[in-house]
Amino acid sequence: MKRSRRKFTAAFKAKVAIEALKERQTLAELAEKFELHPNQISQWKQEFIAGSEQVFETGKGRSTTGPDEVAASEAELQQL
Repeated sequence: MKRSRRKFTAAFKAKVAIEALKERQTLAELAEKFELHPNQISQWKQEFIAGSEQVFETGKGRSTTGPDEVAASEAELQQL
């Protein structure tokens, strides 16, 4: 029987990419933890790195979030 294609949210992909960037666990360990193939984790990590420069561009990719939303996002990232 063919397995249906799984869809992952951007938040989940970012979480996995950040875990890979931390290098506290090997790709094989992360793959087992998140039930993914190590190649998929590597791909998301590369995409995360490539897209990170948009954060620092002026005017582009800037959100209109308030200080409370930023603090909540930072707290969530710290938990990762």
